[in-house]
Amino acid sequence: MSTYLPWIAFATTLVVFAFLQHLRKKRVNFGLRTIIAMGFGLVIGFVFQGNTQYVTPFGTIFTQLIYAIVAPLLFFSIISSIASLNSITRLKTLGFRSVFWLLLNTLIASTITLIVATSLKLGSGFTISLPTDYVAREVPTFIDTIVGFFPSNLVNHVAKNQIIPIIIFSVMVGVALVKFNTKDHEGASPMIQFFESANKLTYRVVKSIIALTPFAVVAYIANVPTRDGGKDLASFAMIIVIAYAISFFQAFVVHGTLISVFAKMNPIRFFKAIWPAQVVAFTSQSSIGTVPVVIEQVTTKLGVKDDIAGFVAGLGANVGMPACTGMWPVLLAVFSINALGIPFTTQQYLLLIVYTVVVGLGTAGVPGTATIAATAVLTAAGLPIEIIFVLSPISAIVDMARTMANVTGSATATVIVATREGAIEEPVQAAS
Repeated sequence: MSTYLPWIAFATTLVVFAFLQHLRKKRVNFGLRTIIAMGFGLVIGFVFQGNTQYVTPFGTIFTQLIYAIVAPLLFFSIISSIASLNSITRLKTLGFRSVFWLLLNTLIASTITLIVATSLKLGSGFTISLPTDYVAREVPTFIDTIVGFFPSNLVNHVAKNQIIPIIIFSVMVGVALVKFNTKDHEGASPMIQFFESANKLTYRVVKSIIALTPFAVVAYIANVPTRDGGKDLASFAMIIVIAYAISFFQAFVVHGTLISVFAKMNPIRFFKAIWPAQVVAFTSQSSIGTVPVVIEQVTTKLGVKDDIAGFVAGLGANVGMPACTGMWPVLLAVFSINALGIPFTTQQYLLLIVYTVVVGLGTAGVPGTATIAATAVLTAAGLPIEIIFVLSPISAIVDMARTMANVTGSATATVIVATREGAIEEPVQAAS
């Protein structure tokens, strides 16, 4: 019977897909369909645990399609947006505001985590032994990171989804186009029209991919019980609970407050709009892969102009990332301090927050952001980086909440910057 279980799981998934397609034809709300998909995914995952190898490829295909569209989406969107600004001064303002709000997310997340983790004395009473056979991931120096921001081989950057070099190259082209338009409007007009048309075409492609989200969520969720199987969860249940609590607090309470105060927007409206992006982030664990969903939701549901959405959301998938570069490194740091009985002063605790903010910018575009960020912060603080690998069994589970919080922060910054730039208008299109 076990031989047929993978095929039964596959057939069950196809039936679920058919039902989801039926709901789509009946025009059932996109967010509701995504929630329903999560439920079906959990059922399939637990019923067919260990036998979902024919189900998970659907999620992989969706991820590949998302990755395929990210680079052209950002490329055309940024160039088109800068060309429409007609002002280098406004570009400087937009860039500063974007980085400020993204890094503020990291500052808040790391501060909250430090307060919670130290108050609970996280790690006290744990008996752990550090491994001696781990292989540490290379942490790029600050100078290497800055140099890596700048484009060298655009094709290579696109292939590896190295977003920051793509953004910088797009900005360079956009700035050059603005200057060209200033001196020769007639000569620049065809190029501007080309990028505007390409941008609109790319958004059409994005919408067709986003429509597949509920189907992908089934596959993502179905694989969770198989992937983690509850292994090593009991020993570190407290860390998982705290990480999830802080991530959700950051995502909904902190960002909801920021939206209310600085964007003058009803948080309920905001969260209703970005819910699909949060679900995709939670299930796919990919901030970069969720960029198109964030852009789609804030433009169609919240009225953010395409140019601002593309610029800030693209940057937000690499800069800031409050849960990966703020919450997780501080959580590991406090855990190691208490578990190993390491003397640590108040000043050193405060420096942890400073390190996370710097790392929030310094690890942009590096694969495995949470691990790299934690390694960088622990190294800077003089703490053993081996703790990262001791807690690695639970990292994938925590990463679901981390990515959701990161993406929510990116959407928050996008809406706030758009508000400050006067780039919010009434949405004219509902998400499908």
